[in-house]
Amino acid sequence: MSLGKYLALDKLANLFNILKQNGGIRGTLYKLYRQEEAKDGVLVGEDKFGNKYYENPRYFYGRSRWVEYNEKFHLNYDASQVTSEWYGWLHYKTDLPPHQDPSRPKYKWMIDGNENLSGTTGQYTPYSTTRPKVEAWMPKKAE
Repeated sequence: MSLGKYLALDKLANLFNILKQNGGIRGTLYKLYRQEEAKDGVLVGEDKFGNKYYENPRYFYGRSRWVEYNEKFHLNYDASQVTSEWYGWLHYKTDLPPHQDPSRPKYKWMIDGNENLSGTTGQYTPYSTTRPKVEAWMPKKAE
């Protein structure tokens, strides 16, 4: 075992690489605040919403690809904001990103995915067509 590995200098080099890629100490702390982890990786691509997709094969399989959501979402991001083109790559269904895969089908009947709006004012709220079983009592007005 080399002295550098024994003293964990490779781990220190990885830490400095993460700090450098995320914009220094302040940028890394902001990324930790926003995403709860700071990683270093190669930018593979970007989707139409501004989400950036990264890969680093040094990490475990299943953790080596990730998305960093657009800054405009701040802390209100969720997995429904990943486009369907990038979903397959992100979940290891294909090794080719969408811009490098010419055989990926795109038909005119295919629509773009939309964000899940549950819990917001834009959520879907169905209306009822059945009469209520209990009717509200309305007191008579005094004449």
